[in-house]
Amino acid sequence: MVRGLAGLSTRVGAAWRVLQGVPDPELPAVSLVELGIVREVRDEGDDLEVVLTPTYSGCPATEVIEAAVRRELASAGLGSVRVMHRLSPAWTTDWITDEGRRKLQRHGIAPPGPAPQAAEQVVRFIKRSPACPRCASTHTESLSEFGSTACKSLHRCLACGEPFEHVKPI
Repeated sequence: MVRGLAGLSTRVGAAWRVLQGVPDPELPAVSLVELGIVREVRDEGDDLEVVLTPTYSGCPATEVIEAAVRRELASAGLGSVRVMHRLSPAWTTDWITDEGRRKLQRHGIAPPGPAPQAAEQVVRFIKRSPACPRCASTHTESLSEFGSTACKSLHRCLACGEPFEHVKPI
Protein backbone atom coordinates (compact mmCIF):
# COMPACT_ATOMS: atom_id res chain seq x y z
CA MET A 1 0.00 0.00 0.00
CA VAL A 2 1.63 3.28 1.08
CA ARG A 3 4.82 1.38 1.88
CA GLY A 4 6.98 2.38 -1.10
CA LEU A 5 5.63 5.64 -2.48
CA ALA A 6 9.05 6.52 -3.94
CA GLY A 7 8.73 3.89 -6.67
CA LEU A 8 5.22 4.90 -7.71
CA SER A 9 4.19 7.31 -10.44
CA THR A 10 3.73 10.86 -9.23
CA ARG A 11 -0.03 10.64 -9.75
CA VAL A 12 -0.39 7.33 -7.91
CA GLY A 13 1.79 8.56 -5.04
CA ALA A 14 -0.28 11.73 -4.80
CA ALA A 15 -3.46 9.64 -4.74
CA TRP A 16 -2.12 7.51 -1.86
CA ARG A 17 -1.23 10.67 0.08
CA VAL A 18 -4.76 12.06 -0.44
CA LEU A 19 -6.38 8.76 0.57
CA GLN A 20 -4.22 8.67 3.70
CA GLY A 21 -6.27 11.68 4.88
CA VAL A 22 -9.76 10.34 4.06
CA PRO A 23 -11.43 9.17 7.29
CA ASP A 24 -13.54 6.07 7.53
CA PRO A 25 -17.17 7.21 8.07
CA GLU A 26 -17.80 4.70 10.89
CA LEU A 27 -14.34 4.94 12.51
CA PRO A 28 -13.33 8.54 11.74
CA ALA A 29 -10.23 8.27 13.95
CA VAL A 30 -8.58 6.24 11.16
CA SER A 31 -8.15 6.80 7.46
CA LEU A 32 -9.31 4.42 4.75
CA VAL A 33 -5.65 3.54 4.16
CA GLU A 34 -4.95 2.90 7.86
CA LEU A 35 -8.06 0.73 8.04
CA GLY A 36 -6.65 -1.33 5.17
CA ILE A 37 -9.59 -1.09 2.80
CA VAL A 38 -7.69 0.76 0.07
CA ARG A 39 -5.93 -2.17 -1.60
CA GLU A 40 -4.48 -0.64 -4.76
CA VAL A 41 -4.22 2.58 -6.71
CA ARG A 42 -3.30 2.30 -10.39
CA ASP A 43 -2.73 4.85 -13.11
CA GLU A 44 -4.81 3.64 -16.04
CA GLY A 45 -4.06 6.46 -18.48
CA ASP A 46 -7.02 8.83 -18.34
CA ASP A 47 -8.30 7.31 -15.09
CA LEU A 48 -6.99 6.50 -11.67
CA GLU A 49 -8.30 3.14 -10.56
CA VAL A 50 -8.77 2.64 -6.82
CA VAL A 51 -9.41 -0.86 -5.51
CA LEU A 52 -11.34 -1.06 -2.24
CA THR A 53 -12.16 -4.06 -0.09
CA PRO A 54 -15.07 -3.27 2.23
CA THR A 55 -14.82 -4.43 5.82
CA TYR A 56 -17.62 -6.86 5.03
CA SER A 57 -19.77 -7.43 1.97
CA GLY A 58 -22.89 -5.86 3.50
CA CYS A 59 -21.13 -2.82 4.97
CA PRO A 60 -23.60 0.09 4.81
CA ALA A 61 -20.73 2.59 4.51
CA THR A 62 -19.45 1.21 1.19
CA GLU A 63 -21.24 3.81 -0.96
CA VAL A 64 -20.21 6.66 1.35
CA ILE A 65 -16.59 5.49 1.21
CA GLU A 66 -16.64 5.28 -2.59
CA ALA A 67 -18.12 8.80 -2.83
CA ALA A 68 -15.46 10.16 -0.44
CA VAL A 69 -12.67 8.56 -2.48
CA ARG A 70 -14.02 10.07 -5.71
CA ARG A 71 -14.61 13.49 -4.13
CA GLU A 72 -11.20 13.79 -2.45
CA LEU A 73 -9.21 12.60 -5.46
CA ALA A 74 -11.17 14.95 -7.76
CA SER A 75 -10.63 17.85 -5.32
CA ALA A 76 -6.91 17.13 -5.45
CA GLY A 77 -7.01 17.53 -9.25
CA LEU A 78 -5.97 13.95 -9.95
CA GLY A 79 -8.45 13.43 -12.78
CA SER A 80 -11.12 10.85 -13.39
CA VAL A 81 -11.45 8.02 -10.87
CA ARG A 82 -12.78 4.49 -11.25
CA VAL A 83 -13.51 2.61 -8.04
CA MET A 84 -13.43 -1.17 -8.06
CA HIS A 85 -14.61 -3.36 -5.19
CA ARG A 86 -12.59 -6.49 -4.47
CA LEU A 87 -14.32 -8.95 -2.14
CA SER A 88 -11.70 -11.69 -2.26
CA PRO A 89 -9.65 -12.06 -0.27
CA ALA A 90 -12.08 -10.79 2.34
CA TRP A 91 -10.98 -7.84 4.47
CA THR A 92 -9.48 -8.75 7.81
CA THR A 93 -8.70 -6.66 10.86
CA ASP A 94 -5.10 -7.81 10.35
CA TRP A 95 -4.98 -5.20 7.54
CA ILE A 96 -5.37 -2.31 9.99
CA THR A 97 -1.99 -0.59 10.15
CA ASP A 98 -0.06 -0.11 13.38
CA GLU A 99 -0.79 3.62 13.17
CA GLY A 100 -4.50 2.86 12.69
CA ARG A 101 -4.45 0.69 15.82
CA ARG A 102 -2.72 3.46 17.80
CA LYS A 103 -5.32 5.99 16.62
CA LEU A 104 -8.21 3.72 17.61
CA GLN A 105 -6.66 3.30 21.05
CA ARG A 106 -6.16 7.08 21.45
CA HIS A 107 -9.82 7.64 20.57
CA GLY A 108 -11.12 5.22 23.18
CA ILE A 109 -11.77 2.24 20.88
CA ALA A 110 -9.98 -0.99 21.71
CA PRO A 111 -8.18 -2.18 18.58
CA PRO A 112 -8.64 -5.80 17.54
CA GLY A 113 -6.16 -8.52 18.32
CA PRO A 114 -5.08 -10.96 15.62
CA ALA A 115 -7.90 -12.29 13.45
CA PRO A 116 -8.93 -15.86 14.23
CA GLN A 117 -7.53 -18.51 11.92
CA ALA A 118 -9.93 -20.88 10.11
CA ALA A 119 -9.78 -23.57 12.82
CA GLU A 120 -10.39 -20.98 15.56
CA GLN A 121 -13.49 -19.71 13.79
CA VAL A 122 -15.17 -23.10 14.12
CA VAL A 123 -14.51 -23.68 17.82
CA ARG A 124 -13.67 -21.00 20.37
CA PHE A 125 -13.45 -22.17 23.96
CA ILE A 126 -11.78 -19.08 25.40
CA LYS A 127 -13.16 -15.66 24.70
CA ARG A 128 -11.13 -12.80 26.11
CA SER A 129 -12.37 -9.28 26.62
CA PRO A 130 -10.03 -6.60 25.27
CA ALA A 131 -7.94 -4.30 27.43
CA CYS A 132 -9.46 -0.93 28.29
CA PRO A 133 -8.24 1.74 25.84
CA ARG A 134 -8.31 4.36 28.62
CA CYS A 135 -6.50 2.72 31.57
CA ALA A 136 -5.12 -0.48 29.91
CA SER A 137 -6.73 -2.75 32.51
CA THR A 138 -7.51 -6.25 31.30
CA HIS A 139 -10.27 -6.48 33.92
CA THR A 140 -13.11 -5.78 31.48
CA GLU A 141 -16.47 -7.31 30.64
CA SER A 142 -18.55 -7.68 27.51
CA LEU A 143 -21.85 -5.77 27.57
CA SER A 144 -23.04 -6.51 24.05
CA GLU A 145 -21.71 -8.31 21.00
CA PHE A 146 -22.92 -5.35 18.94
CA GLY A 147 -21.85 -1.75 19.42
CA SER A 148 -22.70 1.28 17.33
CA THR A 149 -21.92 -0.77 14.21
CA ALA A 150 -21.96 -4.52 13.55
CA CYS A 151 -18.14 -4.61 13.42
CA LYS A 152 -17.79 -3.38 17.01
CA SER A 153 -18.77 -4.82 20.39
CA LEU A 154 -19.49 -2.94 23.61
CA HIS A 155 -17.46 -3.50 26.79
CA ARG A 156 -16.96 -1.94 30.23
CA CYS A 157 -13.76 -1.61 32.21
CA LEU A 158 -14.24 -2.93 35.71
CA ALA A 159 -11.18 -0.99 36.92
CA CYS A 160 -12.08 2.55 35.78
CA GLY A 161 -15.78 1.95 35.10
CA GLU A 162 -15.70 3.42 31.58
CA PRO A 163 -17.60 1.82 28.70
CA PHE A 164 -15.73 1.37 25.41
CA GLU A 165 -16.14 -0.15 21.99
CA HIS A 166 -13.89 -2.85 20.55
CA VAL A 167 -13.33 -3.53 16.87
CA LYS A 168 -14.07 -7.25 16.47
CA PRO A 169 -11.20 -9.27 15.02
CA ILE A 170 -12.33 -10.83 11.73
